[in-house]
Amino acid sequence: MTSPLKIAVIGAGIVGVSTALWLRRDGHDVTVFDRIEPGDPAQTSYGNAGLLARAAIVPVPTPGIIKSVPKMLFDADGPLFLRWRYLPKLLPWLVPFLRGSDAATVKRTASALSDILADSVDQHRSIARDTEAERFIETGRYTYLYKDRAAFDKDAFGFGIRAEHGFTWDELDHGALREIDPHLGPDYGFGAALHDHGWISDPGGYVAALFGAYRGLGGQFIKAEVDDIRGGEGQSEVRAGGEAHSFDRVVLASGAWSRQLAERLGHHVNLETERGYHVMMREPSVRPPNPYMIADAKFALTPMAQGVRAAGLVEFGGLKAPPSEAPIALFRRALGRVYPGIEWDSETTWMGHRPSTADSLPLIGESTKARGVYFAFGAQHIGLTSGPKTGRLIADMIGGRRTNLDLSPFRTDRFDGD
Repeated sequence: MTSPLKIAVIGAGIVGVSTALWLRRDGHDVTVFDRIEPGDPAQTSYGNAGLLARAAIVPVPTPGIIKSVPKMLFDADGPLFLRWRYLPKLLPWLVPFLRGSDAATVKRTASALSDILADSVDQHRSIARDTEAERFIETGRYTYLYKDRAAFDKDAFGFGIRAEHGFTWDELDHGALREIDPHLGPDYGFGAALHDHGWISDPGGYVAALFGAYRGLGGQFIKAEVDDIRGGEGQSEVRAGGEAHSFDRVVLASGAWSRQLAERLGHHVNLETERGYHVMMREPSVRPPNPYMIADAKFALTPMAQGVRAAGLVEFGGLKAPPSEAPIALFRRALGRVYPGIEWDSETTWMGHRPSTADSLPLIGESTKARGVYFAFGAQHIGLTSGPKTGRLIADMIGGRRTNLDLSPFRTDRFDGD
């Protein structure tokens, strides 16, 4: 390992907090910057589906998606939403995103994602061990629900890729599903229950607990928005709240807000925000026995400490537009199909920003434009799942340890020539 370094981590979501905790455990002097407290509802890491979805190696764009987009956009029960005035800004990202849906590209992407996701449950156990965060980790099956066997067969390409990477599942007909979950409605007659998965019972509390462990080790926190970063041999600078701070290394892990800071360093980063939503149902009359992915509506239903959370969907509308009502309405309609007659005492709704690259892969590694600055962002739908592993990889790089992974698919300069 290198001698102790003075390191800034920009971003206090799951990736930033994980990175900071691993670095502090290595003995480095670490300061986290964010305008939002870790675990706060304004953090993207607060509102996710809570899944440790280690089999989520298949990217969103797969063969046939281009033909499916119009139906998803114009169907009232479709899982895709678009603020049409945003379309011109979206196109430079959307075109290459959809172009990457051919079978060969999808398989390469899945192979790269498998390297950072396959052991994710163990990675979460490792970072949370002997901390308050341990109590939030649940393990079990993760079940995809389909209308029938024919609907599942339409996903054969994606499940075939998962099988190639060693993932296994049980196939359950409606009778088997009802034995496990008697409240399940008749609209879902087939399930694929993936083995050895996990979920977080309170994502906000979990990130806050990991941050508490970091603070307990003497880690520092500056609550301020970072305006600029500058890298250089041996010395980097972070400007936040009108003040300049010097560091030996800087880690950029601010999710969908990372793009503008990376571009200040001279990089081009083809990254968009996929706006995701959730409804948190408190004191529900029904709880799923384990997380479900509602395959036709493209959202997860997760049992949590405060109730049941429906989370997911995709809306394109940028970082500044307010939340929309249509995704929340879709959740409510779809919940009635999963659990007819479900009721709950109260609810909260939420919208957040997934940082999604045009090739569905995060940026992990040292900047080629600014030595001493490391990127750890762009994890789209798998930020919670991959956070501890990403943080460990960055800590290994800074500490001079071999990662034993091919990290070239995640290189930081891969969009610079676009």
